[in-house]
Amino acid sequence: MLRIILFLVLIALAALGAAWVADQGGDVVLTWGSRRAAPSLPVFLLVLLLTIIAAMVAWAILRGLWRTPARLRTSRREKRLAKGRHAITQGLLAIGHGDSEAARLHAGHARRFAANDPLALLLHAQSAQLDGDREGAHRAFHAMAERADTRLLGLRGLFIEAQRADDPLAAVTIAEEALKLAPGSTWASHAVLGFRCAQNDWSGALAILDNNLASGLIDKPAFRRQRGVLLTARALALETLDRDLARESVMEAVKLAPTLIPAAVLAAKFESEAHQIRRAMKTVETAWLAQPHPDLADAYAHIKLGDSARQRLVRVETLAQKAPGHIESALALARAAVDASEFARARAALEPFVAAPTQRVAMLMAEIERLEHGDSGRARAWTLRAVRAAHDPVWTADGYVSDRWRPVSPVTGRLDAFQWQTPLASLPSDRMSTIESEILHATVLAPPAPVPARPVAEAEPLPPAAQDNVPAPIAAESEPAVTAEPAPKPAPKPAPKPAPPEAAEPPEPVAPATSAAPAAPAAAPVPTAPPAPASTAPAAPPPLFRARADIVRPIPAVIPIVRAPDDPGVDDDPLHDEFAELNGAQQAGGWRGFLARWGG
Repeated sequence: MLRIILFLVLIALAALGAAWVADQGGDVVLTWGSRRAAPSLPVFLLVLLLTIIAAMVAWAILRGLWRTPARLRTSRREKRLAKGRHAITQGLLAIGHGDSEAARLHAGHARRFAANDPLALLLHAQSAQLDGDREGAHRAFHAMAERADTRLLGLRGLFIEAQRADDPLAAVTIAEEALKLAPGSTWASHAVLGFRCAQNDWSGALAILDNNLASGLIDKPAFRRQRGVLLTARALALETLDRDLARESVMEAVKLAPTLIPAAVLAAKFESEAHQIRRAMKTVETAWLAQPHPDLADAYAHIKLGDSARQRLVRVETLAQKAPGHIESALALARAAVDASEFARARAALEPFVAAPTQRVAMLMAEIERLEHGDSGRARAWTLRAVRAAHDPVWTADGYVSDRWRPVSPVTGRLDAFQWQTPLASLPSDRMSTIESEILHATVLAPPAPVPARPVAEAEPLPPAAQDNVPAPIAAESEPAVTAEPAPKPAPKPAPKPAPPEAAEPPEPVAPATSAAPAAPAAAPVPTAPPAPASTAPAAPPPLFRARADIVRPIPAVIPIVRAPDDPGVDDDPLHDEFAELNGAQQAGGWRGFLARWGG
């Protein structure tokens, strides 16, 4: 609205000016040599205005002709840049969905139309990586590293290529250069920190960690925890070389991370050697309340050198009361009780976990059976259960299982990666528990079956030489058949109780063992020994491991090999082709189906 009013005002002013000029009288005399012109004032002003307009038009035309080549060059360059941007966009999209051929084609177009664009260099490097062309990727990243605007990105690419080429020296050199260029670079600081830890350069790792805190890469709680981990690692490395520095490092580590288990164990050891028993016990108790661990229990039990086994048991009972019901408390108490020969106390501690034992529980029960009663049979039974029992927690980081704590993960180089937990690949399954139950009941826990009737020919005593080679369990089973005397065939009478199926079947006649024996009449059956009643069973218990006639399914003689904790292994189920199963009854397609339909 304002623009319309302003436009009307301007028109009105122009009209007033023209009317005022038209009302003015007088002439304008122009003399140029012998020529003389005397137009009126309005005509002169009109001619002057037209002259100015013509001059402006001529100047615009001349300037446009002068700038035409530059405009043509700019337009051509903008078109090339637009084509290059389009190629870069399509190439990055092709890399995103894994089309290496399209990515390579668009990278070539981008390099042709936008050779100096940083994104074109990035597209060329990533397309070379997608194709597996390491030399091309290295050249592209090296060209990016030489430019000021893409230097950090080029160093990152060269670092990745050095890692792929398994060249740690070049990788750490590139990471250090990137860290000098940008102290706040996350990947460079993590890489240099990981390399320092891999080289056991704990002082250098601590310096990198301080740099990360100053650059704002980590917060204060994470810094305290990671510094405690690095100090603990340095103390463990210097425990036998420089005990003063090791003690100083672990004491600072306990202050920074009081729940770190290795730091608490080592600090308790140093404090115990310095006769600071109360401080050592408090250090272990603080870590135990956060997470019970067998190393903490062992350090707490031996916190006083020279104590007897019963004194250690009393001390461990105090520690176990701080985490009642925990399996580590029960295992620590049972271990101390076994060392003190308090087997009843050890059984009572492990009783809540015997129904579904872990490997450590089963092995400890086997040790109790062997030491308390000398029962090797029950000890072997518990050892068999330990083979298929649930795994206990271990130090695990990124799928790697270690027998001891480590400050960094050997897989990813991540600091403070190890956790005390059960690895995922070692979790028990229903199938494993079924196999364990079958083997256990079939070999140890199943009651002996009634012995079926045997022919007299099988009950003949063996020669002395052969009897020496017969194992004890088999000889024990053959004793009732050998001592039983043949009885006459009893008269049929109703039995008060149903007999087992094996005993109800009449025994078949057996032919003589040798041809030298006289032939028996065909009508005369061979007398057999009747099955021994339950009341006449031998007083001695049957052997634990023996040949069992009641087991139909054969038991493997070799214990199956257990897979590694984090190795998924090979699936036991055979692979099947779902497409073949679905199309098994359908007609084949393609040219084979075409030929099959025409009888080819």
